[in-house]
Amino acid sequence: MSKDTNRVLGHADESDGIEEYDNPLPDWWLGLLWFTVIWAVAYGVHYHFIGNRSQEGRLAAEMQAAEVQWPVEAAAAVSFAITPEAVAAGEAIYTQNCAMCHGAELEGGIGTALNDTEWIHGHDSEDVIRIITEGVPEKGMLTWGPILGPEKVNQVAAYVLDKNLEYVGEDAYSEAPAESAEGENSEEGGEG
Repeated sequence: MSKDTNRVLGHADESDGIEEYDNPLPDWWLGLLWFTVIWAVAYGVHYHFIGNRSQEGRLAAEMQAAEVQWPVEAAAAVSFAITPEAVAAGEAIYTQNCAMCHGAELEGGIGTALNDTEWIHGHDSEDVIRIITEGVPEKGMLTWGPILGPEKVNQVAAYVLDKNLEYVGEDAYSEAPAESAEGENSEEGGEG
């Protein structure tokens, strides 16, 4: 079958005398076009249905490989108690990490005061541990949990709560949580 390659459309009078030819596309170009269309459909069917590959599957495989290579140490549940040893250890951690914002005597400064009865984010032991661990980013307090770990978070909380007993009374912390789920924060988080 022969192709008419010199057919003029006859639009010269509408386009300032410029003639337009209506030539068919070359066979090689049409062949390439149809090859890419068929390839795309076949690849899509194979990728999603036959080969069962997807971005979600690849991400899950990479996450599994990462867990094998860098195992997540289960945060050991550390029991919370206000003991002289915990308070002494907590004081050292507080002095090193928290005193610059909350003051050496918990009087406040850049951070809020922790030596009174008015605490913004709660003053019981669970609240203090949670605040130290998670921080209060909107108020500028860092997330100390990943930095310190559960044991040190509990020690800082014990120190802050022990120092605050004179303001709130001995009964305020009698119901301490049995375990700290997250404890890892050095910046004292009693009050944010």
